Amino acid sequence: MVKSNPLGLLPIAVFLVIYLGLGITFEYILGIEMGFYSIPIVVALLIAIFIGCLQNRKLSFDEKLQVMADGLTDKNILTMVLIYLVAGTFVGVVGRSSAESVVYFTLSFIPARYAVVALFVVACFVSLTMGTSVGTVTLIVPIGVAVSDASGFGLPLCVAAVVGGAMFGDNLSFISDTTIAACNGQGCKMKDKFKQNFKIAVPAALITLIIILVISLKADINKSVSKDYNLIQLIPYVLVLICGIAGLNVFGVLLLGVISGAIIMLATGESSFTELVANMGTGCSGMFESSMVAILVANMSALIREAGGFEALLNGIKRVFKGNHGGQLGMGVLVSIIDIATANNTVAIIMSNPIAKEMQREYGINPRKAASLLDTFSCVFQGILPYGAQMLVAISACTSLKHSISAFQVIPYTFYPYLLLVSSIFFIYFDFSQHFGKKKNDEANDDDDGEVQEIEAKAEEKETSKVEAAATSV
Repeated sequence: MVKSNPLGLLPIAVFLVIYLGLGITFEYILGIEMGFYSIPIVVALLIAIFIGCLQNRKLSFDEKLQVMADGLTDKNILTMVLIYLVAGTFVGVVGRSSAESVVYFTLSFIPARYAVVALFVVACFVSLTMGTSVGTVTLIVPIGVAVSDASGFGLPLCVAAVVGGAMFGDNLSFISDTTIAACNGQGCKMKDKFKQNFKIAVPAALITLIIILVISLKADINKSVSKDYNLIQLIPYVLVLICGIAGLNVFGVLLLGVISGAIIMLATGESSFTELVANMGTGCSGMFESSMVAILVANMSALIREAGGFEALLNGIKRVFKGNHGGQLGMGVLVSIIDIATANNTVAIIMSNPIAKEMQREYGINPRKAASLLDTFSCVFQGILPYGAQMLVAISACTSLKHSISAFQVIPYTFYPYLLLVSSIFFIYFDFSQHFGKKKNDEANDDDDGEVQEIEAKAEEKETSKVEAAATSV
């Protein structure tokens, strides 16, 4: 058994110092626009891996390479990378015009007084179907600016509504990179994680909707917002959403979205064949960094585990958080801290996955609950970080449209992330699904328990093999 060694966590510390330290320097000291995202995360991870290779002198360099290679043998890593690439292809195919059609279709029959409510609902839907909060913010914030100008609503409220809605879909979407990372890292089905997240995210979204509605009713608004749209372009999004909820294989769902989107884009003349192929390549290449991050984090995690870092971290969490509920809260705190440090919820989930997997066994947390906690808590802080991609993109979009606004003006109106935090903590301690639909939940728990037991059996078998090998050598 690997001994606990706090120094084994040094690669993570080095990564955070480089990534967070340089990010803050570039963004707030040197004043570089989007400076936080100018830091090459792949380079930061490579340096952290190099530090990991300098540790644990009991192993030769070749043996450490083997440790890193073993870290990639988990099929979940390969699955994650392939889903990233196919999801990127889908987004590339459907393009910007499809998302805009969703927005203007909704605004066409909504009175101007409820335009901000519509912005939030549309941002929820677009991010749910596109699987990207940053993409949603990029597409809809300019429309939010137009809504603010035309209707008279304050720009911070309009931008916050879009950011909040974008985080809703980022958390729930079947093709979101955070969902892919959490489900594959924790070993659960996407539809099971969706059901778990649904009861947490939807109450927070509904209360957010009520708050925005109250603000809207108090405003003096009598204008309208309208623009042409193509309703047929909604079909790929709706197909992906319905098939995902139905529990179909994620690859099949995405391929259906790609094929239907390609047919519609060609039939409507929105894209030529050459443009469509180019867009596929652009969308796919947009996922290259996420794919490489997943691979490098798996390498780094393998070195940290071998050095005893994860064992030390787990022991620290056990001293602070007691029992099943405490373990769930500890898992949320873990991914939140990493997200605050990295300002990237996907990276935070990928880095948390190995430790969270250990916590599953230690605290008796089922895989779907673990995946839900990682995704939910990471989205909470990602939506309110002033240096997070979502906020930076939103502010940049406003600036490019000649509107001056700061993140600190927007943050007070981002009601959804705050309510998501409250809802997440509430459902850790008061999960009513354990009382309603008990039989169905018990069956699901049995499946999850079986997965956990299988993982434990493999771990015990591996330890037994090591002991036998050591005994034979003696």
